[in-house]
Amino acid sequence: MGSLPTAEGERSQQPPHVVMVPYPAQGHVTPMLQLAKLLYTRGFHITFVNNEFNHRRHLRARGPGALDGAPGFRFAAIDDGLPPSDADATQDVPALCYSTMTTCLPRFKDLVARTNSEAEAQGRPAVTCVVADSIMSFALRGARELGLRCATFWTASACGFIGYYYYRHLVERGIVPLENDARLTDGYLDTVVVNWIPGAPKDLRLRDFPSFVRTTDPDDIMLNFFIHEVAGMSQASAVVINTFDELDATLLHAMAKLLSRPIYTVGPLPLAVRNNVPADSPVAAIGSNLWKEQDAPLRWLHGRAPRSVVYINFGSITVMSNEQLAEFAWGLANTGFAFLWNVRPDLVKGAGGDAAGVGLPPEFLVATEGRSMLSTWCPQAAVLEHEAVGVFLTHSGWNSTLESICGGVPMVCWPFFAEQQTNCRYKRTEWGIGMEIGNDVRRGEVEALIREAMEGEKGREMRRRVTELKESAVAAARPDGRSMRNVDRLMDEVLLA
Repeated sequence: MGSLPTAEGERSQQPPHVVMVPYPAQGHVTPMLQLAKLLYTRGFHITFVNNEFNHRRHLRARGPGALDGAPGFRFAAIDDGLPPSDADATQDVPALCYSTMTTCLPRFKDLVARTNSEAEAQGRPAVTCVVADSIMSFALRGARELGLRCATFWTASACGFIGYYYYRHLVERGIVPLENDARLTDGYLDTVVVNWIPGAPKDLRLRDFPSFVRTTDPDDIMLNFFIHEVAGMSQASAVVINTFDELDATLLHAMAKLLSRPIYTVGPLPLAVRNNVPADSPVAAIGSNLWKEQDAPLRWLHGRAPRSVVYINFGSITVMSNEQLAEFAWGLANTGFAFLWNVRPDLVKGAGGDAAGVGLPPEFLVATEGRSMLSTWCPQAAVLEHEAVGVFLTHSGWNSTLESICGGVPMVCWPFFAEQQTNCRYKRTEWGIGMEIGNDVRRGEVEALIREAMEGEKGREMRRRVTELKESAVAAARPDGRSMRNVDRLMDEVLLA
């Protein structure tokens, strides 16, 4: 276990105090909170910084005491620079990225100053270090300017990082931005092969890169945001990543060379937290979900035959048209399998309301009665570990990917944006644990791929491979596993150095 600062051979009276800053989206908040819990159990005082929008959502989703924290664990909020809103939905991503990149540095430094003033008045420890999301690089800059030790947490996949890192090279080579909109549909994304990236497959297509390359605008916010933020990672002394070595060894070696920084694998974090944060810890029950979780889906799964249920969840950001929703619905219906479907109120563009199944055809609900369960948000990790779940239809986000591996569940993927396309590519061809539905979704394809994944030869091979990866993940996240040793090394070599 890592050691805390000592004075004359004895433990310091004041524990180290880390400020942790996730990007303000569900898929980033969740792993950052998991890492915070691990550091807390190692003796760190935690200040966990949400933006004000998610701070309010958290309270609505989890109740008035949700942000009370615990002794030595407090929540704080920072203004993200966007107009106030109380919508129960993910914020506009480009607007949020541009605003955090351009407005949050002075606000972050003010937050640290306030935190230290309050700490002094209340006898708590002053801030000693910062762990910031890699796409919140203003916090890394702020830490440097304030003389604080800092590490950056890449909450997405290693393959996604490689894609983003080479955005700058794609621009320099004239491959991106695209010449015109026709390039999005004329096969260009499939025919441009990028075979010069160390550690990546030699047949990587432009389509396999994180989706923000699909622009004709040289001033595109997201393209330039990632070029800026990835470069900003060099301000940190080390990089933390939510994966395990057996899954990503080649990519991790490439990352370390590109960044000239040590890489600490600490995942899969859901297992690491379960195995290393005692159930009676004051932080064990602190949750991160920004939507209200429902328990009915787990009750519905109980008693169903092993591997008989398809689980569907497109994450916290994916949106689709009514037509796409209908194609997924009828594809699922036509398989004949039972299914559990997480349908967010804002899954369909322009949809309103807060009930499960918003936008689904009434005929579909009648046709699948008795073998379907609809929810708005469920405890996904527990669902994926339930023996009844046979296949996961997913947007291919990184948290969902790791949770599926931890559950030993193969995937059918419909990537929406960002590095989900890259994750999907690796699941199909490098890891052998997933299949892909085309962007122009059709019910026949949905039905065929789910059938193959549930009962075909390809599905059996995916299940064998994901079971192997699950075993490696479980080993890494044990108290004496490699990922937990890396948490201790991160403390000793970076945060306490």
